[in-house]
Amino acid sequence: MQTYTFTLKPLSAFSTEILGDTLFGQLCWAIRNHLGEGRLTELLDGYTDGRPFMVVSDAFPSGHIPKPSVPAWFFEDANPELRKLLKKKVWMPLDKIDMDLSKWQGQCKSPSELLGAEGAAWSKEDAQPHNTINRLSGTTGTGEFAPYSVELTHYSGQAHFDCHIVLDETRFDITDLRETLQNIGHFGFGKDATIGAGKFEVVGEQRAFDVPNVDGANASLTLAPCAPQGLGYDSALSFYQPFTRFGRHGDIAVHQSGKPFKSPVLMAKTGSIFGVNTEAGFIGQGLGAAKQKLSSAIPETVQQGYSPVVPLRIPDDLVNKIKSLEADL
Repeated sequence: MQTYTFTLKPLSAFSTEILGDTLFGQLCWAIRNHLGEGRLTELLDGYTDGRPFMVVSDAFPSGHIPKPSVPAWFFEDANPELRKLLKKKVWMPLDKIDMDLSKWQGQCKSPSELLGAEGAAWSKEDAQPHNTINRLSGTTGTGEFAPYSVELTHYSGQAHFDCHIVLDETRFDITDLRETLQNIGHFGFGKDATIGAGKFEVVGEQRAFDVPNVDGANASLTLAPCAPQGLGYDSALSFYQPFTRFGRHGDIAVHQSGKPFKSPVLMAKTGSIFGVNTEAGFIGQGLGAAKQKLSSAIPETVQQGYSPVVPLRIPDDLVNKIKSLEADL
């Protein structure tokens, strides 16, 4: 499998953050609508058995990946007095990841530093008011007809995102993937796409994502939410923030019989570290289908529990400190 990078330029405000598992789901619906349900079923064969046809990352500021979820003392420049300032530095330049993990924080950038200009805003958020009209009275009202607002994120006109997709080209052609991604950009991604939110364009040609060679790599950093449970990764070198994904069906499935909501799934947030070094380009597992029932409306539903990864090196002194702390527990 080969990892490709697609660069996306936002064309409108977004109501939904572009996360890998969510984008994977919308890509699957777009494949079904464009190439047919039979083609999607063929591509998903073996998905929950460790044979995904593609694994999708979050969309990150171009040339950057997220700072990992680790304790502050991992970094050599940790300073309690600067904690709030350092906490804002969440984006690591991709060309610097061959450094030891302890040096990463010194290279990370805050959102205001991404565009280079001093204090330039990468994004801003605001609330857009909406009304629901009662057709009997012709006005708004109370309850389901009460006015409400939706949070929107507006990105700078200079903002570009990178999305990394691990692809099995023997099963799904790169040109079909690009066209499918473009179709999503034209229609809109996520919530409120039907009223103009979530639009983007695919800029330039996709390019092979050459994972930097990290000497002595002993762990992997995830680029999307994933499901690592039960896979035997080294717990001493694993650091993550768990969350519960309360998923729901998209596209026409919201109108099918049964409930639009999926069963909750426990996952690890993007930017997690796991004690495994793999050449496959991804870790995790596929959820759903016969392996784990996620939906009463569509029993064959799957959930991306895989994540693209980049290697990193946790230096020996940190490894020894971690193992010492673990032994004291």
